[in-house]
Amino acid sequence: MTDRDDIIARLTAPGAEFEIRSEPAAGRPATVFARRHRCLTELLEASRAFGDREYLVTVDSRLTFAQHYDQVAALAAVLRVEYGVGRGDRVALCAANCPEWIVGFWAAVSLGAIAVGLNSMWVAPEVAHGLDLTTPKVVLTDAARKPLVADRCPVLEFGSPEYRDLLDRRAGTQLKPVPVDEDDPAVVLFTSGTSGRPKGATHSHRNVLAAVWFHLFNDALAAEFGHPARDRRFLLATPLFHIAALHNLAVVRLAVGDTAVLYQGKFDIHRVLDLVHNERITNWGAVPTMLSRLVEADLSGYDLSTLTSVSVSSAPSTVELKDQLRDALPSAAASLSTNYGLTESSTAATLATPAEVLADPDTAGRPVPNMEVQIRDTEGRPVPDGTDGEIYLRGPQVMLGYFNDPAATEAAFTEDGWFRTGDLGQLRDGALFVLSRRSDLILRGAENIYPAEVEEQLAGHPAVAECIVAGLPDADYGQIVAAKVVVRAGSEVDADELRGYLGERLARYKVPTAWFLTRDPLPRNATGKVVRRLVRWEQGPGC
Repeated sequence: MTDRDDIIARLTAPGAEFEIRSEPAAGRPATVFARRHRCLTELLEASRAFGDREYLVTVDSRLTFAQHYDQVAALAAVLRVEYGVGRGDRVALCAANCPEWIVGFWAAVSLGAIAVGLNSMWVAPEVAHGLDLTTPKVVLTDAARKPLVADRCPVLEFGSPEYRDLLDRRAGTQLKPVPVDEDDPAVVLFTSGTSGRPKGATHSHRNVLAAVWFHLFNDALAAEFGHPARDRRFLLATPLFHIAALHNLAVVRLAVGDTAVLYQGKFDIHRVLDLVHNERITNWGAVPTMLSRLVEADLSGYDLSTLTSVSVSSAPSTVELKDQLRDALPSAAASLSTNYGLTESSTAATLATPAEVLADPDTAGRPVPNMEVQIRDTEGRPVPDGTDGEIYLRGPQVMLGYFNDPAATEAAFTEDGWFRTGDLGQLRDGALFVLSRRSDLILRGAENIYPAEVEEQLAGHPAVAECIVAGLPDADYGQIVAAKVVVRAGSEVDADELRGYLGERLARYKVPTAWFLTRDPLPRNATGKVVRRLVRWEQGPGC
């Protein structure tokens, strides 16, 4: 055993702070932290002890833990009294990143309700699908997105006179947390749709708290190696409707008393660097696209010395990018880590330490202490070390299922509680190597895009006979969305028309930027399925 293995064994031993034991989680076998919290409001109540320390910071605002708690109590009273929100009801959040989004999340879960994080980049049909699926009692939104939801549900707009008046009237209200079960649903976040529509991954209090305890354990492990957590300020630059920003940053900061500094608006690396410089950011969990912009920027005018911890997540990153980061951020060079996880797993399923990334840049790391990882063949049988297969996960982090979609939930889980990720990988000496992400999945920067969803919408255009969508390599985003379209005879449709058609139906990041129009049919196999590997990504004749 290595020193690290010895320390983990000691930290997780019977009677230790991070003791691990086996017990059912939502009826499935699981390995759990014995001394975990049992509901999210335990964290919220405990956060009052952090008092005047800053919890949420933006360029224009600062919210202490005490102020945050008071705002949550007031908003919870508004939701309960004015909108009738109670245990099991849904409260949707449809807004760009802002402190009010986080206040809304905590207010909802304190009532035993389910916070539904809608993608703030969705267009009207996508928003309508999310609302129809989850039927919220009320939607908390911002001015820019209010028109998308106002005709479908009761709406409360952040920062509006009504919002301020309602909170002022409930100021000083005592928070009355509603008792919940550990396996009650707490939040719904949407995945990209493999079958044409996004699915709502439903996370319980247990799931989100398992993510918190993953971070608490990592802090304890780092302290054992002489790197105790103190005075940390985390940059929150990814959307709150993703697990990276919500479960693994905003929620965890409230649990440990750290500060989350919210970047707002369209990503601009110089505005980000200003924020790191001015707010003395210490930690940043970023996607490769963000970091590629950083290594290309002129850093000479910024003091980035406080930035001592950087992790890369949400999409694969190249060896070259990791090397460039070590050169660009010498203060964070020794911290560079990576992981493997997905919306359905709530947090990382595996973690590669900086030393492991340096030794093998392709590794996704080893399973975290309370997660089981297997590789199985097409028949669902475990395969030997070093053999390709589908990645299966089991643990208390794994979602309850897909909201209001029992068929998809049943298809995603085995009878003994293993989640089928759809991703391909290998285990080698206990470390995971991811070979492909859900086969056809397009990874554009921080966003996951399933071709089936784009294809379904594109096929609705009357000039489209058939189509296929795929990801093509891109130096900046990792991949871009490309569409090969077979145009119907007699049609003179062009890429601009098709782009505009999709722009009314899909979020902008899902709309293809590379278009290949042709009159020739797509290659198909004997069963009629398109053979993706035979598709030629070039302009066809007559178009």
